[in-house]
Amino acid sequence: MPDKGRDKGAQPGDRKSAVPSGVGWRRVVAVAIVALATTTLAVRFFAGAAWTAAAARNSACGALMPDPLAPKLRGQAPDFELADAAGKKWSLRALRGRPVLVSFWATWCPPCVQEMPSLDALARRLGDRAAILAVSVDENWEAIRKFFPKGTPLTVLLDPSRAAPASYGTSQFPESFLVDPSGHVRYAFINQRDWSVPEAAACIEDLR
Repeated sequence: MPDKGRDKGAQPGDRKSAVPSGVGWRRVVAVAIVALATTTLAVRFFAGAAWTAAAARNSACGALMPDPLAPKLRGQAPDFELADAAGKKWSLRALRGRPVLVSFWATWCPPCVQEMPSLDALARRLGDRAAILAVSVDENWEAIRKFFPKGTPLTVLLDPSRAAPASYGTSQFPESFLVDPSGHVRYAFINQRDWSVPEAAACIEDLR
């Protein structure tokens, strides 16, 4: 016989939830706030890292004392197509995706002669991480081959017409222009520089 006086105990649905309904919403809001704060911190971190990298690049490039860019160069770099000693054609558009230093020079130009060893050293240091185009305005290859009797890691191109330097507004040498991977001129350097200093490689590599 069932014991009618016995407590049947609690049954499912007999008690209301002990957790107030507002607590669930507060938890959701708290989680959302934490997520928002985390995202904000992440954005600030990456923005700070980008600012630090830009500051370091500007510092390295600033050590080379760049000259003001002419208005015509504040955009896409003037393209050109010139051949090296082997007849291979080179152009800026084909080098998109990596930094390019374009240096206009000549074997008969005293400051160019003084600058060239440091450009050579820079090319050896950078390897294939950047392209250095030494565009000569000499009349022919003979003078250039005599200038580099043991060869050079530079990509030497010949432009006796001087059309390429003219497109950059250059008529005196040496003058160099640093082009970023997207094809924009970032810095101009009128007259010679010492490209063997660590800041030169840092300036170019930070554009990658």
